[in-house]
Amino acid sequence: MRRPMFIGHEIFRGSSYGRWHPLRVPRVSTVIDLSRAMGWLPPSQYITSPRAKPKALIGWHTPEYIAALQRVEADQKATADDLDRHDIGSVTNPVFGEIFRRPATAAGGSILAGELLRDGGVIYNPAGGTHHGMPDRANGFCYLNDPVLAMKSLRHHGVRRIAYVDIDAHHPDGVEVGFGGDPDCLMISIHEDRLWPRSGPIENDAGGNAFNLPVPRGLNDSEMAHIRDHLILPKVQAFRPDAIVLLCGADAVEEDPLSHLSLSNNAHLDVLRGLMGMAPRLLVLGGGGYNPWSVGRLWTGVWATLNVLEIPERLPDKAQTVLRALRFDGNRRGKNPPDHWFTTLRDTPRQGGVRDEIRQMVKLLAARS
Repeated sequence: MRRPMFIGHEIFRGSSYGRWHPLRVPRVSTVIDLSRAMGWLPPSQYITSPRAKPKALIGWHTPEYIAALQRVEADQKATADDLDRHDIGSVTNPVFGEIFRRPATAAGGSILAGELLRDGGVIYNPAGGTHHGMPDRANGFCYLNDPVLAMKSLRHHGVRRIAYVDIDAHHPDGVEVGFGGDPDCLMISIHEDRLWPRSGPIENDAGGNAFNLPVPRGLNDSEMAHIRDHLILPKVQAFRPDAIVLLCGADAVEEDPLSHLSLSNNAHLDVLRGLMGMAPRLLVLGGGGYNPWSVGRLWTGVWATLNVLEIPERLPDKAQTVLRALRFDGNRRGKNPPDHWFTTLRDTPRQGGVRDEIRQMVKLLAARS
């Protein structure tokens, strides 16, 4: 059996959206460092991500937009037209040093994954998951839409039926634009109700192939387990996909500063575990996540789960050193981090009752063909 492959790059270590932007925190570099500290990431399983060329990106994005990103990176300034037309240079999507190279590297990894999965396998690209990007503009911290590019790459390499499952706290509006109405693509999104971008209501089926579940604040592990067992897994199994793309955003974990859900990272790992083996091809992408400890611990746990590795109750000193070196300046959650953020990967489960409104929404979606 082929071992899972991890796609990463050192560009994510030093690149930041700016001192006060939510994406100022280290994410991919933490996962790489933690996985190596645990002895889980040998060179034979690591692939350095290529940077996607403009020709590959205009498979979905407009040539004018890609040219604008390249020009803005070279000039380090956006024009009024860049802002008006492409939302480049806004507070949400600022100009920074690697404004083209960083997203193009994440997208390059996802495009490469589509090629490498041609004959089957498992690929992890934690830098991927920029699910808000639109064809002609940046959107929600996402300059490119690598999930769409990944699925287009899978299609280009002969993969037809794709199940896209998104458990990020935010609705994948860009992916829905890219694949809405495609009968050979099943889309399932579990996202916080009324959270930006405030899209994805339960009645929206995106032309017949999307199942949107906007969940209330405080979603707990028991509720996610109910959603997993009665919606996600049955729908994916019935669809019989050739490939599964899972976007595993860490912003649905309780400690994230931009959402209001109450999941432990066990909920994400359990969804992943349930999907493993349901298709001959599996691509796992990162997504949102703005607490560096939540992101690093969850996404490293994803890599352990993909490799069927046992996650220890307490991390060895080398791994703890990686976590103790993280900083979360400017956020109250970073002032007095609890000890388990340094010493463990797996959270204590956050279970509870399953609210009637969640049961009813799941039942409604499960009955929809």
